Amino acid sequence: MSSITPKQKELPSEPFKRALALTVRSIAADGAIEVSYGSQPPSLEGKTVRLPEPSRVPGLDEIAVLRGHADSLALKAACHDPKVHAKIAPQTGDARQLFEAVELARIEALGANRMPGMASNLSAKLVDQFRDGRYSAPREREDAPLSEALALIVRERLSGLKPPETTSGVVNAWRPWVEQKANRILDELTALADDQATFGHYLRELLKALDVELDPLDELGQSNEDQDPDQESQEGDAQGTDDGEGSAESDGSQDERFAEGEDGEETDVAEVSDSDLIDIDSESLEAAETKEPWQPNASVLDSPEAFGYRVFSTAHDEETVAEELCMPEELERLRAFLDKELRGLQGAVARLANRLQRRLLAQQNRAWDFDLEEGILDAARLTRVVIDPMHPLSFKQERDTDFRDTVVTLLLDNSGSMRGRPIMVAACCADILARTLERCGVKVEILGFTTRAWKGGQAREAWLAAGKPAAPGRLNDLRHIIYKPADAPWRRSRRNLALMMREGLLKENIDGEALAWAHNRIMARPEQRRILMMISDGAPVDDSTLSVNSGSYLEQHMRQVIEEIETRSPVELLAIGIGHDVTRYYRRAVTVTDPSELAGAMTDKLVELFEEQAILEAARRGPRSRRLN
Repeated sequence: MSSITPKQKELPSEPFKRALALTVRSIAADGAIEVSYGSQPPSLEGKTVRLPEPSRVPGLDEIAVLRGHADSLALKAACHDPKVHAKIAPQTGDARQLFEAVELARIEALGANRMPGMASNLSAKLVDQFRDGRYSAPREREDAPLSEALALIVRERLSGLKPPETTSGVVNAWRPWVEQKANRILDELTALADDQATFGHYLRELLKALDVELDPLDELGQSNEDQDPDQESQEGDAQGTDDGEGSAESDGSQDERFAEGEDGEETDVAEVSDSDLIDIDSESLEAAETKEPWQPNASVLDSPEAFGYRVFSTAHDEETVAEELCMPEELERLRAFLDKELRGLQGAVARLANRLQRRLLAQQNRAWDFDLEEGILDAARLTRVVIDPMHPLSFKQERDTDFRDTVVTLLLDNSGSMRGRPIMVAACCADILARTLERCGVKVEILGFTTRAWKGGQAREAWLAAGKPAAPGRLNDLRHIIYKPADAPWRRSRRNLALMMREGLLKENIDGEALAWAHNRIMARPEQRRILMMISDGAPVDDSTLSVNSGSYLEQHMRQVIEEIETRSPVELLAIGIGHDVTRYYRRAVTVTDPSELAGAMTDKLVELFEEQAILEAARRGPRSRRLN
């Protein structure tokens, strides 16, 4: 719902957004591309480019970063063929991640080489990506991601642009090893940036030279292509000789014909692909009968259908920001009501928040190791240096801290059973904790989940019109609400939290899909540590769904999602139940019997998590400090 009336002027950022959209279409050479702005990460999905929503009056740095994201996605639309990429790229694992990171470096290098202004925008985007400095300090290779380092090294080779200073640690850790293993291939890649297919073939050779294990599907696909009579000589030259120019020419001509879409050659390639798929399927069935399939384990987060959870229709599901569900005047009125209620809780909750802040800030104090053989010269030991210049223990080094590299997501149950005091207390606690964590340098995202209707909405109507097919699965329209994005400051989102007080908002709750949604959002964040806190007052309930499926249908899916996150995801999941025992679902959980206890429970669990991390960090540093001392 638009909040702008005819008498109101448009926001200062609107002309910039329109200009940016025109630039994207121009670079991509595609007038059909749509550009949207929101809280989601930058992405290209078909003909839609999604960019972060700029501030009301964006600064120069923010403008440069947004232009960098826009240029990168426009270049991807113009210079990247998804069909060629799907044919050449590894299917899964580290190889896939490395391949896609270097492919993005290739795409951006093409624009940077042709347009200096675009090179400046892309550099600003890269600096913003690594602004937290987590890769600036020297580190061991085992602690530094190869995908980031390799992409930066290839970017430098292709465009001549040096990596940002904030990435010097990760680049310097990997550069000698990468250049020793694959310097010849890196040199050959420099001349192939304009040819995606040939570049991709050489990139696969680069991954092999770096001892990156390719998926068996990729290896099988390569061997099948080698056996094809039309491709045997070309692929054999690429893999069996050291003549780089010959292999590049043969591979390039083959894939160029595929990319250009010549009728005769495209038919031949399609026929080969069909036969390859038959061979792959037969081999994969044999592998599946062995002890462990080589393909990645299926995840309920990505394909819930494989785990027995179906959704009849997603056409009417909704992911929205709070401002779109309420007029600004009503939000202001609801915020005033929330502030009035907040004054009653201010004392108790503020004390708990101050306790949390003291604990967190205490962990951010700078700490040093002294009497080391290398590091920064310790001024307190200058007399020792004067007396004995060769004394080896006159240096100090600041201890590493990863504390600030953290994001917390608060996922609030917006079901009808939370109406009244529970939802009011939850909103107050989320408000105060967001402010507290923001002061400590921890980013916070606040999300809510409910449905658009009671007892089924348009999805149920579609099911009835279809003749009531059996076992339809989830039969209601989801409503997922973003109250505060992680990158938005609290002052810009404080009004949104009052939406929870609005009559008619709270309906049914489908927890499993909400957890999967929140998990996917937090996994897209760049922070190294991710914490997801669920606040709910009961098991998932949707009368429309449960009336045509088993009584445990939604609960079973929720258990599967929780198990997946707790056992196979880096996200730290914890839950707080209000008058409902959530400890039977979650490994890390606490139940409160009264809403007034919620603030203390949330604070205690967060303090517990951060203190556990501090203990682990101290244990990790301890042996090194004792050895150096």
